[in-house]
Amino acid sequence: MHHANRRDFLQRGLAAGVVVCASGELRRSSANTPSRARKLSFGLVTYLWGQDWKLPTLIANCEKAGVLGVELRTTHAHAVERTLNKRERGAVKKRFADSPVTLVGIGSNERFDDPDPAVRKRAIEATKEFIRLSHDVGGSGVKVKPNSFHKGVPHEKTISQIGDALNEVGAYGAGFGQEIRLEVHGQCAELPIMKKIMDVADHENVGVCWNSNAQDLHGAGLEANFNMVKDRLGATAHVRQLDRKDYPYTKLFELFAACNYTGWVLLEAGGAPQDRVAALARQQNLFDALVLRTEK
Repeated sequence: MHHANRRDFLQRGLAAGVVVCASGELRRSSANTPSRARKLSFGLVTYLWGQDWKLPTLIANCEKAGVLGVELRTTHAHAVERTLNKRERGAVKKRFADSPVTLVGIGSNERFDDPDPAVRKRAIEATKEFIRLSHDVGGSGVKVKPNSFHKGVPHEKTISQIGDALNEVGAYGAGFGQEIRLEVHGQCAELPIMKKIMDVADHENVGVCWNSNAQDLHGAGLEANFNMVKDRLGATAHVRQLDRKDYPYTKLFELFAACNYTGWVLLEAGGAPQDRVAALARQQNLFDALVLRTEK
């Protein structure tokens, strides 16, 4: 840890009410931390299945399905956006507090790859606004993206600037109790690239959001790629439909169990099921079965 003496950081963290995961990462202990006896909890990313649900409908549908956590993607119908005023933010926080559904955090679309410093600065400032929004509505973190490489720009330069931006927003988020969750995404989705980014982004408040991409199986395979970032996993991971045959979800859950991962596994599902609530309930059942199989 380069930004602070680890002993001092642990002491500050314990005073602030955080817990240490087996990976060595710190996680805030709050209403937003999975509270089941199991190590993992299941939730929904509101892209795509929940994108047209207004907030009351979204919460009600998640409750009906037994899927009790959500990452709210911005620009969608639930309208939890940076433009909300103080009263509106308080109303969102209360709505979740009065329900069994946990607001896991905000899913932004901010990215830090652009070679133009002005564009990059706008992304950093927007992320800071999302950090304040997530804090005000009761979330525990903000998802961001790395994201792409640009013609004529060396990859190492882009990797370095992404990491530097993450350190800045990570330090800012720490002041609000908001984790920065870097989604494995875009042209940076190859895990060796993600590891290089995280080697630069060494702030303790920046974590990897595993994203269950096809790239996870490249090179030496899933386990080798997972091991590159397992010590930097954040409090959220994304999966697609758990009954898909093109991704080894049983193996992924075994890897989660082996490293004592205690985060939220969030469904980011495509397709258009006729009954999304029933489809969500089925995914919750598949999750339960995977947990029972791999966390014995």
